[in-house]
Amino acid sequence: MDQKLQDKLNKRKQEGTLRSLSCLSEHVDFYSNDYLGFSKFPQNRGQQKVSSGSTGSRLISGTSNAALEAEEFLAKFFHAASALIFNSGYDANIGFFSAVPQKGDTVFYDEFIHASVRDGVRLSFANSFSFKHNDIVDLEMKLVKTEGVKYVVIESLYSMDGDFSPLVEIAELCVKSNTYLIVDEAHSCGVFGSNGRGLVSELGLEKSVFARIVTFGKAYGLHGACVLGEQDLITFLLNFARSFIYTTALPPDVYEDISRNVGHPLVNENRLRLNQVITFFRYSIRNVLLVSDEKSPIQLIRIGDVGQTQNLSKILQENRLAVKPIYSPTVPVGSEGIRICLHAFNTFEEVNRLVQTISKNS
Repeated sequence: MDQKLQDKLNKRKQEGTLRSLSCLSEHVDFYSNDYLGFSKFPQNRGQQKVSSGSTGSRLISGTSNAALEAEEFLAKFFHAASALIFNSGYDANIGFFSAVPQKGDTVFYDEFIHASVRDGVRLSFANSFSFKHNDIVDLEMKLVKTEGVKYVVIESLYSMDGDFSPLVEIAELCVKSNTYLIVDEAHSCGVFGSNGRGLVSELGLEKSVFARIVTFGKAYGLHGACVLGEQDLITFLLNFARSFIYTTALPPDVYEDISRNVGHPLVNENRLRLNQVITFFRYSIRNVLLVSDEKSPIQLIRIGDVGQTQNLSKILQENRLAVKPIYSPTVPVGSEGIRICLHAFNTFEEVNRLVQTISKNS
């Protein structure tokens, strides 16, 4: 490789933040986004199906009846006018933000927004500015100073800190300032709202939100994502979102799985069990510094030091507890910590073992 690339790798090694791949499948899962445990459940599909290929992009040969039926179901389920399925949440955000904001428009994004949104915004010709995390005053100050078409993008539940956005206040501000609001609900759908419809639905804000991004690789235990919005928006995306147009479609059985899992009767039962696990964890570890919100399945223990974060992560993994340390640039420098994901399938005994190990080594 070119020396510049080698130097960047060496810098990561020196800082102790070099990423690598590992499989902890034999450990107790406290690190995956499989909040309801749907990826672990056997799928009762009746007769055995043979998976078929998608054969091409959606605009050529990849649009199956299963795809159209899934999109119709998702629109109705999430109380939206229309839906468009992308191959992943990353693809959905790349496609949306590279296509919708135009030259001269301005995108305002929370400083903790997911990398896929940032990458999509970079690919657009729009202006873009971050605002302080969950800071209404800072956002309003920037909106007031800006003319032209404005977009605000937030996550309803932030994926690293596990805290909620002030959705009601931001929605009211966007209505007042004639701004389009986009909400990424990757980590809230399946977990919050009636039958897992997400926080936008729980707060009754569907009509105040221009677009919602829902992913199926978290609580629903699958793959793919969709954009929810008005029919004209969906038509625009299938004409101009390059990550939708120029990629092979998902196989038909994946669309069928999406419809089944999103509307699965076990969603509510598993949500209840998940809330019990979260409550037990929060009570048991109350003397350790947490930054996550009370009901969040994502619980962050902020340490603020790379070496200490690495050491605690290593100890937990040696005790067959699957966690992963979070470093910069995923979080700001000085915000390093252990991200714990809680699930409906975690037992109280497993949670207690996790808490005891953390408490002894913090």
